[in-house]
Parts: sequence; C-alpha cells; structure tokens
Amino acid sequence: MKGLTRRQVAVWCGALAAGASARASVDADSAHALLLRTRGLADTRAYELVESLVTEVGARPAGSPNDARAVAWALARLQGLGLSNVRADPVALRTWQRGPAHARLSAPFIHPLVITALGNSVATSPDGLDAEIAYYADFDALKGEAAGSGPSRAQGRIVFIDEKTERTRDGGGYSRAMLARVAGAVEAARRGALAVAIRSIGTDQDRIAHTGAMLYDAQVARIPALAVSVPDANLIARLHARGHTLRMQFNLQANSAVAATSHNVIAEIPGTDITDEVVLIGAHLDSWDLGQGALDDGAGVGIVMAAAKLLLDAGRRPRRTVRVVLFANEENGFDGAIGYGERYKHVVHQLVGESDLGAGAVWRLRSRVRDEALPVIRAMAEVLGPIGIADAGNAAAPGPDAGVLLRRHGWPVVELTQDASNYFDVHHTDNDTLAKVDATTLPQNVAAWAVVAWLAAQSQTAFGPLLPR
Repeated sequence: MKGLTRRQVAVWCGALAAGASARASVDADSAHALLLRTRGLADTRAYELVESLVTEVGARPAGSPNDARAVAWALARLQGLGLSNVRADPVALRTWQRGPAHARLSAPFIHPLVITALGNSVATSPDGLDAEIAYYADFDALKGEAAGSGPSRAQGRIVFIDEKTERTRDGGGYSRAMLARVAGAVEAARRGALAVAIRSIGTDQDRIAHTGAMLYDAQVARIPALAVSVPDANLIARLHARGHTLRMQFNLQANSAVAATSHNVIAEIPGTDITDEVVLIGAHLDSWDLGQGALDDGAGVGIVMAAAKLLLDAGRRPRRTVRVVLFANEENGFDGAIGYGERYKHVVHQLVGESDLGAGAVWRLRSRVRDEALPVIRAMAEVLGPIGIADAGNAAAPGPDAGVLLRRHGWPVVELTQDASNYFDVHHTDNDTLAKVDATTLPQNVAAWAVVAWLAAQSQTAFGPLLPR
C-alpha cells in the first residue's frame, strides 16, 4: 500500500469490509434458500388447502355466490396461516351465466352430441337453431377463406372448426389451439355464419366438453358458440370425410354482461428494510362452473399459500415484502389482474410470479428481468437444479394474470413451468376434480416458489422495471 494516503487506505479497507459483508449476506441467503427447499419438499400443506377449497366451496365462477364463499374461505385461511395485512380488494366486473344447452346431429344420421357453451356466448332463440354444418379442418382454414370476397361456405350455416390440441409438456399445444375458441365466432360471423361449434380444446378422448372464454368484436354480429366433445368431433370429421352433408340442431341459453363484484384476496409477509417493494406470488381464486376447479386453479392457490407459510415459519423475514395475491376472474376477463395493476401501479414490484398450470412438477425456470439481475436468477437455478428444475433463459411467458401485469406495467416475472402433459385432459371440464390432483408433486412446487420468492426478496439488485417509469 506504499504511496497511499490514510484516507485512501481507509476507503480501500471499507470497500473490502463491505464486499466481505455482502458476500456473507449472499452466502447466508443461499443457505436459507437450501433450507426452504428441504422443508418445502416435506410440506403437505398445499394439498390440504386444495382439498379444503374444493370440499368447502367447489366451483367458483366469478361473481357467483360460490365466488363470494371462496373469498371468505381465502381470507379466513390466510389469517389462520399467520400472514399480515390480509384483505379483499373489490373488483367490479360483468359476469356471464350459463343456461341449459343440448345438441344433436340431425343428418345424415341422428346422434346426440355432448356439448358445452363457450364463456360469453350469446344464446340462441328459445326455439334453438337447425342448420347445415360448414366444416373447416382448423382455424387457419377458416381464416384463409377471405371474408367479403364472395359467397362463403359459412354463409347461413353452422361453422364447425376441427382444431386439434397437441399434447405438450409446456402447454404450447393449448396456446396454439385456443385461437379457434377465442376468435372462432368472430371469423365465422364475418363470413355470414349462424353459429360456431369447435372441437373441444383438450387432449383427452373422453366424452366431455371443454369450456373456456371466447370474444366478440363490436363490428361483427354476435353468434352462439359451443364446444363439442372430442369423440363427437371425431364423429363429425368422419362423416365429413365420407362426403356427407351434415346438419346440427342445438339450443343454447345464457345470460351475458351481468353486473357483479368479486375480490382480489391479498396477504403479506412484511419486509424488513425494503418493505415498500413487493415480491408477488399469485394464483387465481375463481374457476369455471364445470367441475370443482381443483387443478384450475385450486392447486395454484394451495401452492402459493403454502409457499408463503413456509417462508413465514422458516425463521428469517425477507428484506422486501412478499405478497400473496389470489386474483379474481382470471377465467373470463382478467378483471382481477387489471384491477390489481391499477390499484398498485405506483408500488415497485421486484417480481411477479403465478402458479396456474395444474399440479404437475416444475421442470423449467424462465425469467423476464433486467440483465443485471440474471446472476440472481442463476442462483435460483442452482438451488432448484437438484429437484429437477432447469434454467431456460430470460424469455418467460408467465401465467395469465402475471402476463397482464408484465405487459401493462413492465413488472419483472419468473415462470416456473409445470409439466402440463396431462393437464388439458381435464382443463375446463366436469373432470377437473380433486381426484386429478397429484399430492406427491405439490411439495416440489411449494419448495420452488419459496426459494424464488426468498432470493428475489433478498437480492441486492433490482429486477426491473422493464418499461420506463
């Protein structure tokens, strides 16, 4: 140190001490993450919570009496877990209510069809509808028929879209197929169709129909929309392949745009020294009216609540506030995520994550954070690697509510991708029941979310913002 002044030596020594302290803090945080991983793998609370929600509430479409019961259930459970600042933020919304629906092929042979209305569909007349079917092999085939360029096969008919859903580990097959459900009615109506029916967006071969949200365009006529079970879709395809002219009779009743109120349910583990910044781990509390909402998204609700309890009981409080959010109406409008973002848009969110892909084991970690934060993501991956979770880069496509917050507010996200190979067998159906939840895979999910939340909360580096403030 020859030639240095006393002040320079003091500054240099201080920097060394600060660096050593920071390294010690990081080492302690990593050790705690390992503890969370170990304890999480033995944690059975997530399944207990899913079982409680399914048994005591059941299906909980947004704005329904069961939705209100689910909110009360969540408030009581979060308080019982010992979390702080437990509250329910109101969310105004317009609900859609399912009525009776039935259908059959009336030509060339009579066959009853297993169907379900798609969410937001308008009703038929009280007498129903009887018309010829215009068959399209997939959504691209319908889109490829230019609207307004001349007479369409769809004109005056019921469009049937035979879009198949590929079974994939990451759920990508569903993401590609769901355009037929979401936009099929608009494209069919542009071509003069009376209604649209789709092959259920699912990977099963069971005679059950899959519901889900569809959308209208204010510039296009609103036509009824329904999904047909996969075996019945196969029947339609076979008859079409034989060259037959097909007719369908169906009656579908529903109420649209009914004013209602739901709630985002929120609870926290307050931070120590960066308490005004938030690490959010979430799921959605609502479900479709079919089934029990056990996988979608009861499993996610149980996972993030259990992860928060694990953090709370592990002996160290996080630097940033860890916030559990159970979003309202993810299924049919994202009102909860939109409302949450508006209410808390001035709060710094270090991270947003969402568990909403069933109960399968997590196999991949992906992030969407600033480059400066990638070493922290790699540290997460090092802890999670031994339990089967690989680092897959910085191009995350997070759960639906988290995706809304990423796009609207630029909040950083982490995606813990679950194995969705079998998820779309029961997704949005009567078969989404507790029996389909694998209790053995939930602890790994709990461990993973606890590790991610902890290391994000402790990080010396800001993960965002990803958009200019």
